[in-house]
Amino acid sequence: MSYANTLCRAAVGITAPAVTVETHLANGLPAFNIVGLPEKAVQESRDRVRSALVNSGFDFPARRITVNLAPADLPKQGSRFDLAIAVGILVASGQLPPQAADGYELVGELSLAGAVRRVSGILPLALASREQRSRLIMPADNLEEAALVSGLTLYAVDHLLAVTGHLGGSQRLPEASPPDTRPVPVAQPDLAEVCGQAHARRALEVAAAGRHNLLMMGPPGSGKSMLASRLPGILPPLSEDEALHSAAVRSVAGHPFAGVDWRQRPFRAPHHTASGAALVGGGSLPRPGEISLAHNGVLFLDELPEFDNRVLEVLREPLETGRILISRAARQAEFPADFQLVAAMNPCRCGYAGDPARACAGCSREQAARYQRRISGPLRDRIDIQIEVPALPQRELLNGLQRAGEDSRTVRARVVAAWQRQIQRQGTANARLGQQALARHCALPDPARDLLAQAIERLGLSARAFHRILRVARTVADLDASPDIGTGHLTEAIGYRRLDRQ
Repeated sequence: MSYANTLCRAAVGITAPAVTVETHLANGLPAFNIVGLPEKAVQESRDRVRSALVNSGFDFPARRITVNLAPADLPKQGSRFDLAIAVGILVASGQLPPQAADGYELVGELSLAGAVRRVSGILPLALASREQRSRLIMPADNLEEAALVSGLTLYAVDHLLAVTGHLGGSQRLPEASPPDTRPVPVAQPDLAEVCGQAHARRALEVAAAGRHNLLMMGPPGSGKSMLASRLPGILPPLSEDEALHSAAVRSVAGHPFAGVDWRQRPFRAPHHTASGAALVGGGSLPRPGEISLAHNGVLFLDELPEFDNRVLEVLREPLETGRILISRAARQAEFPADFQLVAAMNPCRCGYAGDPARACAGCSREQAARYQRRISGPLRDRIDIQIEVPALPQRELLNGLQRAGEDSRTVRARVVAAWQRQIQRQGTANARLGQQALARHCALPDPARDLLAQAIERLGLSARAFHRILRVARTVADLDASPDIGTGHLTEAIGYRRLDRQ
């Protein structure tokens, strides 16, 4: 037999489309060609596979070898095809039985000595293999990550000889025993450590309960970053499906897998010098950015006006859609980006405009307003909750050392209860309610309707801001265990539109 088929998978965003590795041995001058839109690392498989086969004791055919990675119009990248190519050559040359690789998907990089090395993006590949009910042969170093996918038959190997022994029937491999990947509680910053700031703590709780975006404005040292870092500790726990999708993004990005905290909500805090590509993803071979690494978690942008304006504006679409599509001349990749934005900013460049305890360093009112206007109106509209975080008076700061506020565990219990009410009622968080769901679940009594009409007129609210006030009011009502939105709930929601009152 001079022809063989083996199966592998490519990487496109966080998907793993199937790739058929077709191998044909023909007569003629010895050659080894790989076709099917391979990039550099895939083309280099020729040298790795040749050396791995020879050093593992196999004969490398002195014939014209053609390997086609189908479909041919799908870009192929990385070293994950090495193992499938090597097995295809062995089957086509008769060194393995013709049907040896049927029903298997093979992935792994080969060393020159035949060792099977880990590859990136194994989790999306394992999820796709489970959907097709295939048996997956993969590097042993990737086992802990792939084992998160239940219901998948896995074979973990560390050398090409282990693969050929299993496929040839001479030495069957046992199904891999997944390591213990049960989530381990990880200590997180506690909300009880925050002194005072009752209004900001309440806003943080509302934001957590409805997954609302939050912007805090105040002088340096008022506790904005401290509050933001405690948000993950009061958010509802990740479901298994959410955790797998978040872990899949990190897998594609090549981040080391940590089995103890894979069920923790991501918290990403890029520096304000980050580029647009670093924030939303990019590159000639598209990779996920910070907003995708924060999928199902929190993206914290400190010193928000210091970010480049063009960088901030690219957040507008993913804040609405929960995804980002990266287009390049040769390819496209879509990544999930359903994150909760938390941002912090100073009222002016020096940070002390309006602070009664410390004089501003020469910033006029006009300069302070210009600094705040670095955050465009369309971006502000997409931030549900906007509050001031004033500097704490000395007495309140000292008293806070002796009287701790509520801890994260207590607040989280209320947040989880409100979250469950939303899921039971509409199947999603309040911040993700669409137009029809808003009309169904956010009906207002006449007094509240009149109040909202006055707020729209006085604050000059846009239609988007109007809808976001309704979503926040719905969350406040859920925290109050109220089936309907009352005037008090709406009043609190309007009070969170701080920047609309500038």
